[in-house]
Amino acid sequence: MTKPMENRLALVTGASKGIGAATATALASAGAHVVLTGRDVRALEKVEDSIHEAGGASTIAPVDLVESDGIARLASAIGSRWDRLDYLVLSAAYLPTLTPVTQIDGKQLSQALTVNFLASQALLANFDPLLKRADAGRVIGLTSSVGASPRAYWSAYASTKAAFDNLLESYAQEVEKISKVRVAVVDPGATRTEMRAKAYPGEDPKTVKAPEEVAKRLVELLVNDFEGFHRERVEG
Repeated sequence: MTKPMENRLALVTGASKGIGAATATALASAGAHVVLTGRDVRALEKVEDSIHEAGGASTIAPVDLVESDGIARLASAIGSRWDRLDYLVLSAAYLPTLTPVTQIDGKQLSQALTVNFLASQALLANFDPLLKRADAGRVIGLTSSVGASPRAYWSAYASTKAAFDNLLESYAQEVEKISKVRVAVVDPGATRTEMRAKAYPGEDPKTVKAPEEVAKRLVELLVNDFEGFHRERVEG
């Protein structure tokens, strides 16, 4: 039986764990060849092994998004092997310590800005040509509700997500009239991840949905497709 994403190429950032790993696995199950990127090589290999054991196809490409030339090298490597990129899923994120505005740690804020915002811009810039070569290039960026609704003690992370949201929607407007590339910003909502556990240490993880539920929705979104800029929150 033909899989809906057969002969499609997907790149997932933050694919070593959480929503990124679950999304990469779901995309591979749907037939896509998935490029897994992240910093933890062993974790990426574990995700790749599970994909291959299930009959899927993937390639690991370890990259530290903080490195200035890492993304350019990644784009060059992918471009030398494939002539297009069908799906770009921006899942990587860094959560600084939750703290008052007056006590934000400068190094943590810098890392959050780099991973959550600057790296996203670099990914869009470097992969834009490959996305435009696809029949229907699609970008999905995973955001957070705090980016649109400021919350006490979350400002360091929330500010980077607000910038991320603006970046994605601006890019969507820029490419809509000149290409077939379309963009979606998805808020996964409360999800059972390490980042969630860090932010809510006293929460019972069983009370929030698994990453696989978010991954399922992302695949559905890509398979059913969307016109123009799309935004949604995954409830549950």
